[in-house]
Amino acid sequence: MTTGRMHTDISSLLQLIWLASPALPIGGFSYSEGLESAIEHGWVHDEASAADWLADQLHLSQARGDLAVVAQALTAWPEHATPAGAARLHALNGWVLSTRESFEMRLQTEQMGRSLLDWLRNQGTAPDSAQALCSALPPTYPLVMALALSLARAPIDQALQAFAFGWAENMSQAAIKSVPLGQSAGQRILARLAQEIPHAVTHALQLPDDERQAFCPMLAIASSRHETQYSRLFRS
Repeated sequence: MTTGRMHTDISSLLQLIWLASPALPIGGFSYSEGLESAIEHGWVHDEASAADWLADQLHLSQARGDLAVVAQALTAWPEHATPAGAARLHALNGWVLSTRESFEMRLQTEQMGRSLLDWLRNQGTAPDSAQALCSALPPTYPLVMALALSLARAPIDQALQAFAFGWAENMSQAAIKSVPLGQSAGQRILARLAQEIPHAVTHALQLPDDERQAFCPMLAIASSRHETQYSRLFRS
């Protein structure tokens, strides 16, 4: 391997690690995506039930929805300056907004999308034309994260694995804080999710537009109930 190729690979890997980090200043740590409500109603009450809840969410919600959107947006962003590319990105963003079934879900994707766009502006890596396209929308998190991942120039499966792992780490930390669980239990949950992420990514990559879906009734109910929950640690 040439030195130049090695440096390129390391750069892409480091960018994926950076984007997957819960330290990325976009506010992901402040959301539990209905998990806190599931705990309040007794659906999640220990390590095993938390792991099952998050694994189901990975496969039923993330793989069939946001991961599939990120995969499709990754291929669209290089063509964002063309009418067809811009239309494709607008449609994907609109799909995300239309599938958020509660106020909290929509708040999360819009707030994290805007925060990630601000981060990209501060980094100075995203083209002005891409930033302008996002600014003309209520930019959702999957759309802007796909832009950030596209700039890493990593293979698409690795980009999706980074996106999924970032979600899994945030959710494992939410479980630790709200069940509550110990750090070792949280690491076991994260290990299980990490083992299942490649399958979720493979599934997401195979989905055409008409097979994307966001049908997770229990997750929507949990999120809706959380909006009026008496005591809350998280914004969702």
